[in-house]
Amino acid sequence: MTRGDLETRPSEARTRLLNTAIRIFYADGIHSVGVDRIIAEAKVTRATFYRHFPGKEDLILAYLQEVHAMERSRAEAAIAANPAAIDALLAIAGSIVGDIQSANFRGCAFLNAAAEYPDANHPVRQEIISHRQWFLDTLATLMAQVHANTADPAARHFVMLRDGAMAAGCLFDPALVSETFLRGVEGLLRVNAERQAVESAG
Repeated sequence: MTRGDLETRPSEARTRLLNTAIRIFYADGIHSVGVDRIIAEAKVTRATFYRHFPGKEDLILAYLQEVHAMERSRAEAAIAANPAAIDALLAIAGSIVGDIQSANFRGCAFLNAAAEYPDANHPVRQEIISHRQWFLDTLATLMAQVHANTADPAARHFVMLRDGAMAAGCLFDPALVSETFLRGVEGLLRVNAERQAVESAG
């Protein structure tokens, strides 16, 4: 292993701190969790924490960036595995259902964080907006292959269905919420596919 490999590979301590933050911030909220708890549960020293994250906000941003990377990876895998846009969109919806029905589900990490950071100019809020814009753009690109003229409103509709399902999934029966969400997505895709068929025929 070269020196360059050692310098670019994430340190074990940073990975442990980030994994601890992902688990605790999602389970208990961001503001309620202090640096001392992160340090204790990650089993690192205070000096190690501050060497990797100058402050708690830096860790929060890294947490959201890591969750974004995980969600982006899953979406890209769904798209790669499903050349047809409708199948890719259904696969993305299926991934969301998987989250809703997972153990210890507490809703969307980004919506939860947004509730704790209402200031639109705060860096955390900006990270949330960036993630949501990526998701909307990804859906719009796929929706354009279903029906170009309604791609943007259809993508926004999908996002609203997703947001509602993520909020309801930790309050009501996850199976029923998942069923309702999938039915809504399927209906949205069917309507737009039918519009495209009619326009193509005409």
